[in-house]
Amino acid sequence: MSKGKLRVGLTYDLRDAWLAEGYSELETAEFDRADTIDGIEAALTRLGYATDRIGNVRQLAARLVAGDRWDLVFNICEGMHGIGREAQVPALLDAWQIPYVFSDALVCALTLHKGMTKDVVRAAGVATPDYALVSELADLKHVNLPMPLFAKPVAEGTGKGVTAKSKIRSSMELRRVCARLLAEHKGQPVLVERFLPGREFTVGVLGTGSKAKALATMEIVLLDGADADVYSYRNKENCEELVRYELLPAGTLRTDVEKLVIKAWRALGCRDAGRIDVRLDESGQVNFIEVNPLAGIHPEHSDLPIMANMVGMRYETLIGHIMKSAVARMKAGQRESALAA
Repeated sequence: MSKGKLRVGLTYDLRDAWLAEGYSELETAEFDRADTIDGIEAALTRLGYATDRIGNVRQLAARLVAGDRWDLVFNICEGMHGIGREAQVPALLDAWQIPYVFSDALVCALTLHKGMTKDVVRAAGVATPDYALVSELADLKHVNLPMPLFAKPVAEGTGKGVTAKSKIRSSMELRRVCARLLAEHKGQPVLVERFLPGREFTVGVLGTGSKAKALATMEIVLLDGADADVYSYRNKENCEELVRYELLPAGTLRTDVEKLVIKAWRALGCRDAGRIDVRLDESGQVNFIEVNPLAGIHPEHSDLPIMANMVGMRYETLIGHIMKSAVARMKAGQRESALAA
């Protein structure tokens, strides 16, 4: 099958559509604007693919039942409900044996749970801060970690639930922050981990398995007026005024950061492209913080395209690298099916 004949479906959560259903700005914070979908579709078209907008998981399900099929699906659905919500579209596509871009259902379900993700990378020898889960306030008596601490919802992105008060210096603050997060994010535990005081970086990754490589490492520098010490929801939403992004130059630190990141990426089984966040501890050791296997991909405002632009890679080229990785996996699967037949 030639690239020009490849029919690519687009699955996504359009923020305006969920807002129209009555969901709040915070509930829809991770979802995409229409210009993100426009940008992806335009890049795919220029690369020679035929595109078809599908929409969210419910729209995908309806079209699958109606008999619609695609050669490949470019999936950026975050999902609305449940800790496994990012795995819903991949699971449906797996059931219909339709290949797709980015990580599979197992990886998407695992990595949204920050605690379980840390367990997996630690088992692979990747440094990450010690943590505890608080499912109810009674669990606080089992939190035996040295202050200061850091608390956030166990399964959110885009800084949701992270505020200036997320850095915790006393047991009273810990109880107050956990009570707020448990109330705001019902049914979701709070992840409490040792606070790391060092520099913070996000690393873009391209590729799968042995072919995975770091695209760039970008430092997150908080400016005057930003919530101090934390990459909070407020800081992210107002990044133009509160944050400066700087490429980390070549050297020992970047080598150490990217070595840890690729080790974690491969251990988790992430595919095609994404981001991993790391932070330095008090001794300067690099620590894994969390991974985003469905990283934001707005042409101008998302970290992964920003890093691509910083290293001289056009948005269309970035999408091309992502598609090349997914198409290679798709063709390998087709060869395996032909051999089995």
